Amino acid sequence: MSTTITLQELTKSFPGSAPGAGGVSTTAVDRVSLTIEAGELFFLLGPSGCGKTTLLRMIAGFIEPTGGSIQFAPSGRPARDVTFDPPNKRNTGMVFQSYALWPHMTVAQNVGFGLTVRKVPPAERDRRVMEALQAVRMEAYAQRRPNQLSGGQQQRVALARALVIRPDVLLLDEPLSNLDAKLRLELRGEIRRICKQAGEGQRGITTVYVTHDQKEALSIADRIAIVSQGRIVQMGPPAELYRKPHTRFVAEFLGETNFIEGQVHQQDGQRLIVQTGLGKLISTSVAPGVLSSAGTRVLCSLRPEAFRMGQPDGTNTIVGRVRESVYLGETAHLDIETQGGGTLRAATLNPGLSHRVGESVTMGIAADDVVVLPA
Repeated sequence: MSTTITLQELTKSFPGSAPGAGGVSTTAVDRVSLTIEAGELFFLLGPSGCGKTTLLRMIAGFIEPTGGSIQFAPSGRPARDVTFDPPNKRNTGMVFQSYALWPHMTVAQNVGFGLTVRKVPPAERDRRVMEALQAVRMEAYAQRRPNQLSGGQQQRVALARALVIRPDVLLLDEPLSNLDAKLRLELRGEIRRICKQAGEGQRGITTVYVTHDQKEALSIADRIAIVSQGRIVQMGPPAELYRKPHTRFVAEFLGETNFIEGQVHQQDGQRLIVQTGLGKLISTSVAPGVLSSAGTRVLCSLRPEAFRMGQPDGTNTIVGRVRESVYLGETAHLDIETQGGGTLRAATLNPGLSHRVGESVTMGIAADDVVVLPA
């Protein structure tokens, strides 16, 4: 059963080390309001210490909010306030970073533990355990113990254990951070498949996933909330956040980019013309809050992969010289010293043997790829 989650002004403050002596409290989550749709794979993404795990644990019931409310609305049922309900009354499944498997139990016993606590009859429990193991492709390992499994296999078992109780909401706290890069890549797609196929009628289970890994979030999320200092600074689908950031923080947190300072020259219909050290840049991608009046200081974000090497169309043409070239097989990263004196990072796909150090280059960038941000 898919469930809609609604957070209203959710806040968590922790008291200072010596409250009686004037200790200052710390606000880990600051008035967060959002709605996570039923069946959605929703990511909380941000740097360490930004408040995303505290937010997840409040949804789980492990931490009580200082203020605000949490509501769960299962499909076809009225919403209920779960703000102060204990974890066992919320019907949520939690997957931790550390797996948290019982070492003395078999895989099947670990997965079935929650059903045993709920006094599910043995026959039904065994059937549901095998269904959960089949969902994560671990049915062949049912009688093994956790120390006989790889890290990736243990995380699959932890996921099966969370799914077997048929939770209304699935909560994932950095589940792949203990795995090597190759395993993380393999399990990303598996987690999305499992989450989208779980639930009644395979409508998908509402999933809240915490991570600091941008690639992880961009590759499998339906929507992402970028968290900074306890607040959500921008929220939307992955492509929208990457291509249309609203602030410098979001632009640089979601990937590599070039920042160019400038001033608004003029507004020309849907286009904003910005005077920069590279010359005039034309943009059709302007962040909210940017004033279009002449002379306003702004910041332009230019993604390295957005440059078109040797294919300028006259819109935004930049001339320079290759100062450094790093060949990475499918791509090459180039540091371009421009005629304006600055350096830009550009990326080329399937680079071959071109763009040697010292070579002169001409490149262009589309107006939609010049993102104008508040200075």
